[in-house]
Amino acid sequence: MKHIIALQDVATPWSDGLEPSDAELNAIEAEMDVVLAEVELLDALIVLLDRPASEFDGRRIRRAHHRVLAARRDAANRAAGTQVSGDAA
Repeated sequence: MKHIIALQDVATPWSDGLEPSDAELNAIEAEMDVVLAEVELLDALIVLLDRPASEFDGRRIRRAHHRVLAARRDAANRAAGTQVSGDAA
């Protein structure tokens, strides 16, 4: 009987570089603002799972949604190498 273990070469090739590369870490850091904004939006939506939305909840969700859009815009601008409005050159 052949046992499958996650670290055997049969199931997963063993690599000395199991740590993320610098390029992968840079990509994660570049997306971190978007991830944090999406988590904030998700938190605002989770609150509404067990109760109806109030006016305050609606404003919180709109603000969180705008932060997500702004973070995505800023990330796209950084990826394209353009200047984000309001940034000093």
